[in-house]
Amino acid sequence: MIPSLKSRLALPFLLLASGLVSACAFTPSAGVPLLPQGLSDETRAMYAATVDNGIEVPAIEDKYLSEEKARQIVAYYAPYKAGTIVVDPGAKFLYHLQGDNTAMRYVVAVGAAGYGFSGEARIPFQRDWPYWTPTQNMIKRDPETYGPVRAGLEGGLENPLGARALYLFKGGRDTLYRIHGTPSPWTVGHATSSGCIRMFNQDVMYLADQVPNGTKVVVLTKDQANRWTSPDNLTGALIPEISADTSAEASPEGSTG
Repeated sequence: MIPSLKSRLALPFLLLASGLVSACAFTPSAGVPLLPQGLSDETRAMYAATVDNGIEVPAIEDKYLSEEKARQIVAYYAPYKAGTIVVDPGAKFLYHLQGDNTAMRYVVAVGAAGYGFSGEARIPFQRDWPYWTPTQNMIKRDPETYGPVRAGLEGGLENPLGARALYLFKGGRDTLYRIHGTPSPWTVGHATSSGCIRMFNQDVMYLADQVPNGTKVVVLTKDQANRWTSPDNLTGALIPEISADTSAEASPEGSTG
């Protein structure tokens, strides 16, 4: 294991551009205010420390949480079947439709690649504690950070994909779009310079347990933020099909391993 690997991988994800953007900007989402009041026991229990596949997952610290950030059932009027996932990168939310105009809502962090795909896709498979490999472009841009892990990084607490990764495919092709966990919980609810759609590890573990292979995913465009959150903003029916950017540059998480 190379020394201080977590800090060396985390810093580029937080402080350096990956080539897709010039700099990261951790600006709180307008839809996720940091509330001053204390957390409920229920919220703390949701994000408590746990053991998963023999790995001790640390609790999410109170300072990274609020009642609004906790996963919760909300009203949501998307015109899709129960079980569908809707990703709203512009609002930094992910919705898992429950039926009867409700959804389980999760707060997410959106990296540069989180805007590289929109439209419909499927999740053919997911991985627990997935393997991660940097792309050749990442190694070229920052050989000091990524060169030592050019062969890949085993799943674990230092892995950029976190506890789970859900892989999106369209027309049998990998879109290079990922819904995944993160070793950096302070990024959740914010914009980041790298990655696709990051969730608290506790949230992505919970979501993955609810999502069978083949699940449909709808990814909104940035200008469709907060669509379907109330009966008053049902602007049209289904979103148009939009092709994915399938270049390696679109995937700071690297290969699927």
